[in-house]
Amino acid sequence: MTMRVRAAILRQSGLPRPYAESKPLTIETVELAPPGPGEVLVRIAAAGLCHSDLSGINGDRPRPLPIALGHEAAGVVEALGDGVDDLEAGDHVVMSFLPTCGHCGPCSSGRAALCTPGHAANARGTLLSGARRIACEGVAVNHHSGVCAFSERSVIHRRSIVKVDRDLPFEHAALFGCGVMTGVGAALNTCGVTPGQSVAVVGLGGVGLSSVLGAVAAGAGRVVAIDLAADKLALARTLGATDTFLAGDEGTAAAVRDLTHGGVDHAIEMAGAAKAFELAFAITRPGGTTTTAGLARPGTNFALPAVALVGEERRVQGCYMGSCVPSRDIPRFIAMFRQGRLPVDRLLSSTGPLDDINAAFDRLDRGEVVRHVILL
Repeated sequence: MTMRVRAAILRQSGLPRPYAESKPLTIETVELAPPGPGEVLVRIAAAGLCHSDLSGINGDRPRPLPIALGHEAAGVVEALGDGVDDLEAGDHVVMSFLPTCGHCGPCSSGRAALCTPGHAANARGTLLSGARRIACEGVAVNHHSGVCAFSERSVIHRRSIVKVDRDLPFEHAALFGCGVMTGVGAALNTCGVTPGQSVAVVGLGGVGLSSVLGAVAAGAGRVVAIDLAADKLALARTLGATDTFLAGDEGTAAAVRDLTHGGVDHAIEMAGAAKAFELAFAITRPGGTTTTAGLARPGTNFALPAVALVGEERRVQGCYMGSCVPSRDIPRFIAMFRQGRLPVDRLLSSTGPLDDINAAFDRLDRGEVVRHVILL
């Protein structure tokens, strides 16, 4: 039967800052329908705030409104829809922000991050099944990335869920659903960093710092971290970065090229800005690869010297979801965390209640936190 739960709903994007005053997210009591076939009712225990959420709030990446926001979460299974026979009530789970059908062309070729039905469902604001299970006063509310993390409970498709060990703290587990999966996956999967290679990461939010962790775990010989904020550079050094540079300094590109004898093997751009990508390209060596996973604002274009692509055999590539297969990579990355090879707990800046979510997004917007996690 339908239950009533509290959830953070975005009804209008582009409201002025500070968000603690304009309150783009309203905490509302909504009706949550029971799980349908292939779906699961999850009690959300922890949900991370991400710049992808912020891009919906500020209007950089429009979402179908109204929408129950949030896409990085961990929780506990409470009920199963028909056909779900590999989970049981009480299981601890992490959600992936892209459902993967497992049988479309990309999924069949091992590229689950490009799942065709999954992307279509996220764009519509539905679950993978096409259903919406949330309503407010009889009016349907859209699902954010099939997760709706900022909610006491959520109905989520089985293909968005990965079972994890019950002793993993929820505030750590949640980080693997987006930031860690994307950032670590960018280094290990998309770039395929090998021992001894040089890696630069431009943009040190939660995802960028996860790429630093991934590069270190891969055995990179030199890990260069670049950001506009000195405190992010200091944190990157504690996570294993060998060198740090301020992105705003005029001589940064030349200094990195000089340090790395002509540029790095892999430059990973995680800031989602044209200048950041151009800096990443400028510090990539001939024969090297520039990778972007920053999700720049729609309409953003990059200017690249065509002669360098040919004469220097440069490669430029995109990265979505760390090129991950969630059912394979989330457990793999958690195992690395438990082994001490991915100290993702160091990325957790703070925790807080659902009612303070707008002020928490102000802190994320100002760059004061790497990852803030809502505890429900």
